[in-house]
Formats: sequence, structure tokens, C-alpha cells
Amino acid sequence: MDFRSDTVTRPSAAMRQAMTNAPVGDDVYGDDPSINDLEQWAAERHGFEAALFCSSGTQANLLALMSHCERGDEYLCGQQAHNYRFEGGGAAVLGSIQPQPVENDPDGTIPFDKLEAAIKPDDLHFARTRLLSLENTINGKVLPVSYLAEARSFVDQHGLSLHLDGARVYNAAAALDVDITEIVKYFDSFTICLSKGLGAPVGSLLLGDQALIRKARRWRKMLGGGMRQAGILAAAAKIALQDNAARLREDHDNARYLATQLNTVPGFSTKPEFVATNILFARVDSQIDQTALAENLKQSGIFISPGNPIRLVTHLDISRDDIDAFISALKAAL
Repeated sequence: MDFRSDTVTRPSAAMRQAMTNAPVGDDVYGDDPSINDLEQWAAERHGFEAALFCSSGTQANLLALMSHCERGDEYLCGQQAHNYRFEGGGAAVLGSIQPQPVENDPDGTIPFDKLEAAIKPDDLHFARTRLLSLENTINGKVLPVSYLAEARSFVDQHGLSLHLDGARVYNAAAALDVDITEIVKYFDSFTICLSKGLGAPVGSLLLGDQALIRKARRWRKMLGGGMRQAGILAAAAKIALQDNAARLREDHDNARYLATQLNTVPGFSTKPEFVATNILFARVDSQIDQTALAENLKQSGIFISPGNPIRLVTHLDISRDDIDAFISALKAAL
């Protein structure tokens, strides 16, 4: 039982069979049929001109930033944005692109007045503001469709492009009970992580128009992202998109159940009413040695990441029975 992240999901039997039988070629030459099929299918499914299969969400986001921006440009994002805080500073280090983080509101949105104030004047002293990057979900929180529509109007008004870090965008769609296209239609580009809740073993997609994806493909090659016979991975990725999106609501229900059950554990407190998707945060009494607790649980085959608040994530390999077993083990360990 691994509650550290939804990146720990294991490929299904159907995925493994598809990987075994996948027709492959050399994707750098553009002749891997499984890659081409995935990219074409994904573009059509989401209403975009083109798609690019990438090794990870970090790579897909970096390719998007480098394709929207040139050296000396900047992008606006939230202070909590994954592509600002947790992706190694790649935009700055490898793209020479300046991030301009703006503090997120508690619901994950970024106030437009603060974004507007962060846009640089057309002056040689400043980096050129080119892009607004949003994230949905962000720390498990879902951005409303109405906010996305406002973001589209905002970037159009200011001559910016709009990118979505959509690592868990299918979780957002499930929580909002809308088709995925109702979210992504507002963006010039977006990413999907296939190896989180969707359960593929490896990979993310970047989607955009033909020109942006051509540019991203060139950057991907420069960054060492040409994966040759990667159709083996694409075969599993397509199954993840086709078969696993509909079941994400189960993960959300399990996360709320887990939050409720954690409130029965001495020293733990959560707010189940604020759990919108598959990620929850629990406050832990300062007297609890979380490192020792994590090691103790590990001996029983249960994995958590110490922190305060502690982040716990449900996914397709976590059942309701697993949660009950985790709560019992947690109580026994304290």
C-alpha cells in the first residue's frame, strides 16, 4: 500500500499485453506506428492539432515553456506551481526563461489583478512577459471552468499565450463532471501525465497547434528525449487514456473516505469537506515522530512520506480495504 503519490501505480495486465504486442519503429525518424497512433488519437480526442509523447511531465512542461518563450522572456505562474517549484528550475537553466511566480489564493487560483501587476512593461530593462501557465489540479484543488474562461480573456487582453500543466487534468474533469475538452479548450497548450492516476508506466503528452509541436519536437531531441522504439510505452499510454479516466471518481471517493477515517486516529486531523480529488493533507501532532512512524509502517508494506501536513494520495492500486488496513496499522504504530 503506497500512499506517497499516484505515480506509483502499476501497469495493468492489459497494458503489459499491449506493450508486448505493440508494433514499433524509430520515433526519431517518425515511423513508430504506436507512437504516431497515440499522438494522432490524443490530438483528435482533445480537440488540438497535434500531440507529442514525452518521457515525463517535467519534460513536457519544459518543452511547452521553451516553445512558447524565447531566451530573455518570462512566464507567469503560481507560487505553488509544479513547473516553478518542483521541476529543477529547468525553464531558467535550460531555456533562459524567467519565471515570475504570483501567490496563489487558497483555492489554487491566481488573482488577475496580481497577474496584471506582474506583466512587465515593453522596456529593454525587463524580461518580456509572454505566457501564463496554470495548473489543474493544483495540490488536489480544482480550478473552476469559469476561472479558466476568465484566464482566456485575460491573456487575450494582454497578448499572452496560455499553457496548462494538466498533470492531473483528468482528475479535474472527473471532479467537475465535465468532458476533458471543456477544460482544455481555453488553452494554447497543455500537458497530461499518463503515469499518475491514469496508471500508465511512463510518459506524458504535450498538446498544441502544429507549429508549437514542431518546435517542441526539436527541443525534445536537443534535450535527449528521442526515445526510438517508444511505441512499447505508447501502447500502455493509450489504454490509460481510454480505460482509466472514468474510474478516477473512485479515487476521489476513497480520498474523502481516508480523510474521514484519519480523523479517528489520535494526533491526526483532516478536513474531508475540502478533499476535491485524490490528494489530501493531514495535520499531525508535533509530538509524533513522523520519520519513525514511516519506518514502522514500511515494515508492514505501507509507504507514506513524512511531512506536516502530511500528503496522502489515493490511486487505482489503493482500495477501500487498503485504507481500512492502513488506518488500523497507523493506530497500532502510534
